[in-house]
Amino acid sequence: MKKLKQIVEDIKLLDNNDPEQLQQLLWKLICYSPKMPGRMHQQELTDNAVKGQLKVYDEFFSQSELSFNTFRWGKGPVKVLLTHGWGSKAIDFSELIHTLLQNPDIEVWAFDAPGNGSSEGELSNLILFADAVKEMQRTFGMPHVMIGHSLGGMANAMVIDQSTRYPEVLISIAPLVNLTENFRTTMTTVGITEEAQLQFFKSFEKLYGINTDRFLLNDMYNSFAGKVKHLLVYELNDYISPADYIHTFLQEHPEIIVSQYADTSHAKIIVDPRVIAEIGQLIKAEFN
Repeated sequence: MKKLKQIVEDIKLLDNNDPEQLQQLLWKLICYSPKMPGRMHQQELTDNAVKGQLKVYDEFFSQSELSFNTFRWGKGPVKVLLTHGWGSKAIDFSELIHTLLQNPDIEVWAFDAPGNGSSEGELSNLILFADAVKEMQRTFGMPHVMIGHSLGGMANAMVIDQSTRYPEVLISIAPLVNLTENFRTTMTTVGITEEAQLQFFKSFEKLYGINTDRFLLNDMYNSFAGKVKHLLVYELNDYISPADYIHTFLQEHPEIIVSQYADTSHAKIIVDPRVIAEIGQLIKAEFN
């Protein structure tokens, strides 16, 4: 978090007076993912994992291959892939992993996305998250269940949209719905002018060859809507994945199973005992 705070301080000190340097700082603000260490109670679970490393090519930042760390627990026939969110890591699902492993039929797969957790990379983005999911599938096979939190929920949808094979169950926990608006909120929070934001989006489009408006969950989801059993869990008072965006998405897809909460948060929802129990029960009922 120290580095992110320093980026914010540097932006405030610059005070929009140097447009070129400001744009460089905005890329760091948007694409730097804070790396938080695991907690003591998570260490035993980490130690017991079957660990490995895979690689993806980082086309946009380092122009090099980045190693990312993988973790597996259990030996059951039902494979469950966990995709963490921005500034998070595989072991942040520890409570959910413990619950899933109470079912001997489950094997859990997880990873730290490039630029996140224990994996290589200074900067990260949605595409690196999605590429890591694809590499997990190429290495270990198609999971029966894909679970994603926050940006991980959008990354899972992006991968499924680009696939010809689908998981049997998709579970999205507080998924991001409109990445452009998340970027705008982040920049507005630190006082970036509309003109400077517009310049950032222009440079974004030039680098990626795609407008940020394409990073919409609904656009990714339409290709497989109704083909995968989908549970979406969200928090009404979530300021990172606002309920208004979630509601707009759900209006287009009434087939989705919805679970709504009003007393948790974007970060705490993945450790909420009610959410964990709900996910465990759904998987058990589906594959019993």
